[in-house]
Amino acid sequence: MPKIQSTNKRINTSNNSSNSNNNNNNSNSSNRTPSASNNTSSSTNRTLLSANTSIGQHFLKNPAVVENIVTKSQIRSSDIVLEVGPGTGNLTVKLLEQGKKVIAVEYDRRMVREVLKRVEGTPKEHNLEVIHGDVLKVDLPYFDVCVANLPYQISSPFLFKLLSHRPPFRSAVIMFQLEFAQRLTAKAGDELYCRLSVNTQLLAKVDNLLKVGKANFRPPPKVDSLVVKIELRNPPPAVNFVEWDGLIRLLFNRKNKTLHSLLTTKSVIQILEQNYRTYLSLNNIALPVPFPDIKVMVEEVLNNEGVSNQRAAKMDIPDFLGLLA
Repeated sequence: MPKIQSTNKRINTSNNSSNSNNNNNNSNSSNRTPSASNNTSSSTNRTLLSANTSIGQHFLKNPAVVENIVTKSQIRSSDIVLEVGPGTGNLTVKLLEQGKKVIAVEYDRRMVREVLKRVEGTPKEHNLEVIHGDVLKVDLPYFDVCVANLPYQISSPFLFKLLSHRPPFRSAVIMFQLEFAQRLTAKAGDELYCRLSVNTQLLAKVDNLLKVGKANFRPPPKVDSLVVKIELRNPPPAVNFVEWDGLIRLLFNRKNKTLHSLLTTKSVIQILEQNYRTYLSLNNIALPVPFPDIKVMVEEVLNNEGVSNQRAAKMDIPDFLGLLA
């Protein structure tokens, strides 16, 4: 039998009963289309293969899209593949054909049983390991390639969990909500350019691969999807990400204001002064006497970097890095 791990308890695969009240964060994957008799709206009557939309399940029913995702993942025969939300296993069985091993993380107990049944008795059954749990809470194992069709509500937290994963993986091919994915690749000056764009592009190279219309799912979601490829920057940028994100968060709160207008307001100066005092304290540095004028310090940095009249909406990563240097 394939290997099963659980963050709650070990699953007895011989028991075919299902728990219809699961609350899930990672089951939205490339699943077999449920029959009309199985597609009930009541959670108490939900059968094994019906989608639980309250936890973000939308079954990908187009086999051509599944094949395209696998092809674009460029999996090698020696690869360990992390799949998030395997569902009933349509994508899983294709990944097993390409890689050395697939480690699938699935919250929904019904889907855990279903994906196991898909490979039981096949030559690949020992190449599948299923982790039953919440992908945002489990410790991710080593992997070379990640392939995922996520519930849209966990897109951002999962993305940054993935970007911070070590050791570095080679690539990730992930399906996101269309607008979310477009924000990942937005450039300075684009309408969708935002904090998410800058933070993601600092840590990784992101490319759009495949648009997937909502009609390819059952039940169809409200919006289209987009598959992207993510490759970590190696070596990673030599910045303190907490400091970086604090700066980016501040600048994109009013991304169309000039940096001078934004950073010299009374409220921002108070925040910067408190942060400066905290920095001195944490590093056992005595407070300078007289204490510097923070507004003057900010204006000097902006003028030295030549960005006083620039707006975050039109600045790129080197511009932001200059402010932290």
